Amino acid sequence: MDHLTIHETPDKKLEHLVIAFSGWADAAEGATSAIKFLQRKLHAKKFADIDPEEFYDFSQTRPYSSRTRDGKRRINWPANDFSYLSGPDSKSGVMVFVGVEPNLKWRTFSNTVATMARDYGVNSVIHIGALLDAVPHTRPVKLSGTASQPKLSEFLESQGIRSSKYQGPTGISSAVMQACLDEGMEYTSIWGHTSHYLQAAPNYRVGATLLQILIKLLDLPLDLTELQSAATTFNEEVAKAVEKDEQISSYVTKLEGQYDEAVAAIEIPDPQELVRDLEQFLRGSQRRPPTDPSA
Repeated sequence: MDHLTIHETPDKKLEHLVIAFSGWADAAEGATSAIKFLQRKLHAKKFADIDPEEFYDFSQTRPYSSRTRDGKRRINWPANDFSYLSGPDSKSGVMVFVGVEPNLKWRTFSNTVATMARDYGVNSVIHIGALLDAVPHTRPVKLSGTASQPKLSEFLESQGIRSSKYQGPTGISSAVMQACLDEGMEYTSIWGHTSHYLQAAPNYRVGATLLQILIKLLDLPLDLTELQSAATTFNEEVAKAVEKDEQISSYVTKLEGQYDEAVAAIEIPDPQELVRDLEQFLRGSQRRPPTDPSA
C-alpha cells in the first residue's frame, strides 16, 4: 500500500481500534474533541498515516494554510493518522484512527484501515460520531448506535443507547465497518445527538458523554473531570445565550416537551411481529407431547 506510511511499530498488541471522522460525522466536533482528549490524557503516539493524494478532490476537501511562529506559510493537508495508547499497567494497547471522510476510492481507503487493524491484532472496532438532531441541550445527551455482536448490543442497551434504524445514504464510517466485518472483527458504532440550533464548537457536553461510554467499553483508566468541567461551562454559556433570544428559548421549550414525551412513551410492539411470535409459539406447542396432568 503505497499510500500508507508506517513510522514505527507499536511494542504491544493493539486489541481495539477506535475511529472518528471529522466533518459531517462530527457535528460540533463532539466526536473528535473526545478523541483528542483521550489521546492527550493517555499520551497517544502517532505511528502511521495515510497519504491524502489518492483519496481527495482538493477542490472539494480543501487543504488550508497557516503561518508558523517565524512567519512562514504552511499547507495543512487532510490528515488520516494512526496512533496507539494504553493504560499504565496494560500489556495490550488501543489503536486510534482519526481521519477525514475521503472523496474518492472509499473501498480502498476502508480496506487500508481494516488491514492495518488486522495486522496489529485488533479484534474489536469502535466508531464514535456526532450528528445534528432536533434535541434540546437541557436534557441528557441522546445516544444511538449499533453493534455486530449480541453481547455488544446488550451493552449498548444497558447504557440506554437506542439501536439505530437508519436506512439511506451513508458515510465512510459504514464502509469502514463493512471492511472490518469482512476481516472478522467486531464492530460497534455510537453516535451522540447534537442540538442542531447550536453553532458553538467543540460541544464538550456531547464529547464527555461519548467518552463515558467508550472508556467503559475499553476499560481505560481515564479521569473525565477536566472534560466534564468544560461541559458544565459550555452548558452555562449556552444557557445564557438562549435566555437572551426569545425565539430560540421558545423553540427549546417545544423540543423539551417532545423529548420528555418520547422518553415517557411506551414503545408499542409491531403487530406483525406479535403475530409471528404467536404462530411460532403455537407451532412449538403442537410439536410438544401432551403432559400428564397428574404428574
